[in-house]
Amino acid sequence: MSYRLSLLDKSPIAEHETAQDALARTLQLAQQAENWGYHRFWIAEHHNTTQLASPSPELVIAWILGQTRRIRVGSGGVMLQHYSPFKVAENFNLLATLAPGRVDLGVGKAPGGLPLSTRALQQGINSAEKGSFADQLAQLDNWLSLSKDDHAEETVLATPLPPQRAEGFLLGASLESAALAAKLGWNFVFAAHLNGDKALLRDVVTQWKKHSQRDTIVAVQVIVAETEARANALAQQVEVWGVELANGQRVSVASEAQGQAFARQAGSPAVRIAKREPSLIAGTADQVLAGLEELHQQFAIDEFIIDTPISEGSARLTSVLRLAQAHANTNATQEVAG
Repeated sequence: MSYRLSLLDKSPIAEHETAQDALARTLQLAQQAENWGYHRFWIAEHHNTTQLASPSPELVIAWILGQTRRIRVGSGGVMLQHYSPFKVAENFNLLATLAPGRVDLGVGKAPGGLPLSTRALQQGINSAEKGSFADQLAQLDNWLSLSKDDHAEETVLATPLPPQRAEGFLLGASLESAALAAKLGWNFVFAAHLNGDKALLRDVVTQWKKHSQRDTIVAVQVIVAETEARANALAQQVEVWGVELANGQRVSVASEAQGQAFARQAGSPAVRIAKREPSLIAGTADQVLAGLEELHQQFAIDEFIIDTPISEGSARLTSVLRLAQAHANTNATQEVAG
């Protein structure tokens, strides 16, 4: 079982809780993840939702870095289309200066919200000057790559310049995204928690391994409970819907109603709104480990980014703890046997 486990957290707000409660639990989860042996802890970015308290991962990353010691902390991910690549580089150079060698910059292509919030975020931005997503990512990589040796009188640097730049990750679920990451020398994370199509996963991973020597990393949804029945009951609450609009835009949302709202706000009729089969592995710790091991063997996955889609706090902590314990126990047994 030679793969790493990491966590993605969205700071979900459970019933009868506040955003402050959700963020306090995110910090608790990060601190426990460090103790339990998780490799990295990422914060997602979502806008204009009362269910999640994570619109600005950079702020939460700084907060967590200051209250942990070893675990890598990062974004999963910054929605680059909304921002200046230069400003993103400044933010993460500052974070990497505060905690050298511990900062991850995960970048996503999705909007992280419905069209009304996207328009609010991009107010005043000239879309023609912004360029394509690939252009923006290349600009970001260039800002992150500059050093004091590149400084001249008219040169702009994304200061402060850290001793070690944040490690870059592109999150996506397409051949195009994997190719872009390989071209720039970035890591790539296949977002199976949003698109569980195993045929697509196989095609993307195959192409990724041909064009990059970097690790194969896959994000999956996982729910671990004391019994299979309890895990399945929690899993029934999870939905992923794919939305395709007449204008060509494609996004993933959490409900059919959100899909319809996205189409209305975008001003483009929906060609298709369909429930997707999420890459969700649910069960006891042993059952979930068996599922992860199957994916590991099939696709030679080096690291799983675990998204636990449970709002209720104690159940989420229990899921993460049980998985870590089972993973550690299995690794210890294999080391003894080896």
